[in-house]
Amino acid sequence: MFYKRIIPYILSFVLLSGSIYYVADTQEVGTESSDSTPTQIAVEKPTQEIRGVWVTYMTLDVSGKSDKESAFKEKIDTVISDMKDANLNTMVVQVRPFSDAIYPSRYFPWSHILTGTQGEDPGYDPLKYIVQAAHENEIMVHAWVNPYRVSTKNTPDELSDDNPAVKNSGMTVEVNDGVYLNPADDNAIKLIADGVRELVRNYDIDAVQFDDYFYPPDCGEFDKEDYERYCESADSPLSLEDFRKENVNKMVRAAYQAVHQTKQNVMFGISPQGNLGNNEGLYADVRKWCKEQGYIDYICPQIYFSLDNPALTFEDGLSDWLSTEKHDDLSLYIGIPAYKAGTDADGGTWLDNDEILKTEVGISREVKADGFILYSYDSFHNDDNAQEVQNVIRYLNE
Repeated sequence: MFYKRIIPYILSFVLLSGSIYYVADTQEVGTESSDSTPTQIAVEKPTQEIRGVWVTYMTLDVSGKSDKESAFKEKIDTVISDMKDANLNTMVVQVRPFSDAIYPSRYFPWSHILTGTQGEDPGYDPLKYIVQAAHENEIMVHAWVNPYRVSTKNTPDELSDDNPAVKNSGMTVEVNDGVYLNPADDNAIKLIADGVRELVRNYDIDAVQFDDYFYPPDCGEFDKEDYERYCESADSPLSLEDFRKENVNKMVRAAYQAVHQTKQNVMFGISPQGNLGNNEGLYADVRKWCKEQGYIDYICPQIYFSLDNPALTFEDGLSDWLSTEKHDDLSLYIGIPAYKAGTDADGGTWLDNDEILKTEVGISREVKADGFILYSYDSFHNDDNAQEVQNVIRYLNE
């Protein structure tokens, strides 16, 4: 049994450049625990094929521009124009790359990509503009979130005082030249879920997407004390590997619930690594998320391989995902690597011909996937990728 008691909304207002932005501040008490058996929520899925493109925080970075607001809006307008020319209908835009945000947030500081300084108010709401401009052009918006990452290799170069990792360093870990929210920390899980809830509540987005970063790779024993405390309290403790998997599972369940407790018509998806086995090293239990209800509405594996990649071909990688057991309500989108087209990646096999992207999109359609997403938008304006990208655009407009 679970119950919900809503403490009435506290309305707070943020004054930004003469405009008032509404921020709903609510607390939900007694909601279903992230440890409980998850339940799948019926979501109205898009009736059309998803034809998407990822737009990274690097693409959105206007920190070096003089008129930053105009530069940001011009960038979004260009992205949308290019998407319409390519007959794409879904923008997967990175809204929270480093425990920061491109929108006003109770939980996360402003992203450094907007002004050059994390925590500095840009004077407008970038995500509001993205959603409005995209929807006016019949383009869906999936808000892309990196749930754990705080900084990596000195990016951003300085964290603001209101970054949650600074305010509560006890829920972070430092590993591999990076700072991350600790997946074993319940406060970190709550922060991630609260941030998702806020995002869904305040914006008319169509989905929230987590990327492929979970436990830091080669993380060593950074969570030794967490695991020892867990073992002392558990009657039949899990192995360290399963303990780590369950920490991520708990976070994914909490995020899923946060989305659907807020708006049931918004999807929650994850885009894991395309080599199914590689997810094990990140303690991402993708098979469980696909098979069991109450974790995700869609999965979008990043099958970033050529047709003849000597390590793993696109078709073999896709076959692994097609054979993975899935619950009835799960949608499957295919992540396709436009950034590799025309380069010497995958043993030079991307140089075999200039219709590999087109072929991979075609294969995705042949196996009746629910759509595909190209990584990334920057490939539209990269000389190496140009011919392949133009060929796939012609194909999508046939």
